[in-house]
Amino acid sequence: MNLLAFDTSTELMSVAVQRGEVSAGDSAVASPIWQHSGAGGAQTSASLIPTIERLLAQAELQFSDLDAIVFGKGPGSFTGLRTACSVAQGLAFGAKLKVLPVDTLLAVAEEARFQRAGALPRWQVMALLDARMDEMYAAGYVFNQGQWQQVKDYCLLRPENLVCEPDCALAGNVFAAYGARLGTPALPRIDAWPTATALLRLAPALLAAGGALAAEQALPLYIRDKVAKTTVERAAEKALG
Repeated sequence: MNLLAFDTSTELMSVAVQRGEVSAGDSAVASPIWQHSGAGGAQTSASLIPTIERLLAQAELQFSDLDAIVFGKGPGSFTGLRTACSVAQGLAFGAKLKVLPVDTLLAVAEEARFQRAGALPRWQVMALLDARMDEMYAAGYVFNQGQWQQVKDYCLLRPENLVCEPDCALAGNVFAAYGARLGTPALPRIDAWPTATALLRLAPALLAAGGALAAEQALPLYIRDKVAKTTVERAAEKALG
């Protein structure tokens, strides 16, 4: 399949384009992928579409050649998620394409699995993303017999409150900020981000399961309803400190 994938849920902007399988005589070789990773955050709104256009040109594809647009739906940065959803919607409407929203925490789990490919046939991962405000987004997944299954629902918690199974690995972008506060020193820790290439690896199974949606359903997954503390809350915290 020809797929465009991007994630802007963190300070990293990740974009990738996959061109369908290429025949080589009587066999087929793996789909070639063009990718970009760079600074996101405030720069994303200005750089995402030019980056997409550049990668499509390198892959010699038009928007009309795509089978779907894959994007990280969250949880993550409010601004980043809104950017991803609006771009996915606009491009999908214009080219009459389906969208495939993918959980960013699942993408983190998949990126960690890919880094440790072949290590374990069954693998349990707690995916973690920095939610700022001294909190993390978390969800638990199991990879078994070539399939991912979510076993712990999304939550927002402080690092000290993380509870994991003893055979679970931790994966995410939280270790530099919160590593010393995680009460799980014996568990493996894997630095992993929700990359666009992870979204591409997840896409075939999700599409086969009917995950493709109409463009207007490109909606973000918000876990936190509140993005800033009030003046009173900040003053109270300062008084306690």
